[in-house]
Amino acid sequence: AKKNAPGIIFIDEIDAIGRQRASGGGFQGGNDEREQTLNQILTEMDGFKGNSGVIVIAATNRVDILDSALMRPGRFDRRVPVDLPDKEGRVAILKVHCRDKPLGGEVDLDQVAQRTTGFSGAMLQNLMNEAAIYAVRSDKETIGAENIDSALDRLTVGQSKDTGTNQKKRQELVAWHEAGHAVMAALTPGYDPVAKVTIV
Repeated sequence: AKKNAPGIIFIDEIDAIGRQRASGGGFQGGNDEREQTLNQILTEMDGFKGNSGVIVIAATNRVDILDSALMRPGRFDRRVPVDLPDKEGRVAILKVHCRDKPLGGEVDLDQVAQRTTGFSGAMLQNLMNEAAIYAVRSDKETIGAENIDSALDRLTVGQSKDTGTNQKKRQELVAWHEAGHAVMAALTPGYDPVAKVTIV
């Protein structure tokens, strides 16, 4: 990187090598190779002080387990939290994952984004892949709204079950319970709109 400066080094999933080292300065109970790699990264990052033209960026979902030496000033001393996408962000992500997928004319990505609160980019990608599988199974040439609906159900609540469907009283109790969730959600200001209620 120094030889080819200016440049940016991006290390994804830095927790794989940047995990907290064993206390006492030794490698007891640790992974020698991983700890040697971490030590080398720390040494190299110290060499980037001043205007070396090299910027090091890393990403992790587990900042809590990173070695404190990584977080010292001059190393990874600035944190930029990246939250889950909002509705607008989900629409943009869905558009990316629909580029190579034929969508039916009735599919409204805005509605899909509204129903996928809390989904990450990877989950949205998985949703569209699942929807494509449902479309293929139905011998359809385009992904319809019902395929996305089925994929969404599968990813959020699992596969449909037929156990206990002959117990009418049990079904009725479950229905009252789920209806209660829906009513409370609908009556709570600012809560996500209720898109579907099911006991399937």
